[in-house]
Parts: sequence; C-alpha cells; structure tokens
Amino acid sequence: MAHRPYVLLSAAVSVDGYLDDASPDRLLLSNPEDFDRVDAVRADCDAILVGANTLRRDNPRLRVADEGRRARRVAAGKPEHPVKVVVSASGELDPALKAWRHGGDRLVYTTDAGAARLGTTLSGLAEVVSLGADISFGALLDDLGRRGVARLMVEGGGRIHTAFLSAGLADELLLAVAPILVGDPDAPRFLHPAGYPGGPSRRMELADLTRVGDVALLRYLPKTDVPKPDRGVHA
Repeated sequence: MAHRPYVLLSAAVSVDGYLDDASPDRLLLSNPEDFDRVDAVRADCDAILVGANTLRRDNPRLRVADEGRRARRVAAGKPEHPVKVVVSASGELDPALKAWRHGGDRLVYTTDAGAARLGTTLSGLAEVVSLGADISFGALLDDLGRRGVARLMVEGGGRIHTAFLSAGLADELLLAVAPILVGDPDAPRFLHPAGYPGGPSRRMELADLTRVGDVALLRYLPKTDVPKPDRGVHA
C-alpha cells in the first residue's frame, strides 16, 4: 500500500494574517531572499499544489526557477520540475494559464461535475482526475502516494490551507510573516473559520524561527501537540 506524501504548507502573510490585498495586482509580501528560499523548498519537493482561485488570481508558473537546483534534481534522477497539482471543484480553468505551459507534469483534481465541465479543455496540458461528488483531500493524497509523490508542497490559497489543517492532513507549516499591515476585509486571508483538531486548546509545536531579511519565518509542526500552559488557580 502506497504511503501518503509528507504535506508541507507554505504561505507568506502580513502581520494581520492576509495573503494579499484586494487590488488587481499581486501584493509581494516576501523579499528576494525569501522568494529564493521558497524556490529551494520547491526544488526539494515532488509536487506543488495550489487551488484554482490562486491559479486564476496569481497565474503562477509553479516551477523551480534556479537553474542549478533544476540540474541537481535531474542529476538525482528526478524530473526537472515537481509535478504541478491544481484543485478545482468547479472545473473552471483557463487553458491559457502559465502553469500549463512551463515545465513539469500537471494534475488537476476535481469533482465529477468539474470533470464534465472541463471536457477536453485541458487535453494535452494536464491529466484530469475526478474524486467523485466532492473533493476529498485524503483521497487526493492517497492518489498522489500511488503516483510516487513522497513530499507535497501546498502553496495555497486560504481555503486550501484551511482544508488541509482542519482535516489534520498537514505535517509541516512554513509561515513567512512580512512586516506589512493590509487591514482590508475584502482581501484574502490565510485561514478561514473551520473546526480545527483540538480547537484553541491545542498548541502546535514551533520547531524553528528564522529571520529572512525583514521577514520572520515560522516553522510549525501541526501534528505535534504542545501541552497548554497551566494558568493556575486565582482566588
């Protein structure tokens, strides 16, 4: 039986927890050093996953940018780029997006209705996999495991991060906190309301804290519980 991949969530957020602002242009929360760090993390993974909203909004290439890192992957017997994984329940995906055109194999996980809507839209660009009536992230991980994906990097957006964390499927969280305040209620947030395992009484382990220029990089292990501090009894 194939093992599910190790799931690493990666996100850059403002101090007040936003992934972006509400303008048409992408807000660059990271600095050049942090973008290079993200590229190194990508190079160490077998697949990169994003949701359809992130794909439409940011139009990312989802590839390893550094030529040396790509060469080292090939020398190690790996594909030049990780597999690109897109999750779209609706199947509303534009075949002109950059992710379909720039290196690496591509998978789209969708529903039966989404697969019917896509039809042959992505023929020759990506393999479309239906997960049934609804998106099951456990079933998605099972399928990736059968395909030999051992390490999965999840790059968003907020609903995707929420789904993995609320289902207890994330092994690691890399959170880059930028010294920016967005303050716009219409802007996308890192996480949405959900029933998270253990609720507010459960504390994740902070495994590392690193300064990357003006960005603070926090590394959490969501599956590791840290005992809640004893507040004592106050008369």
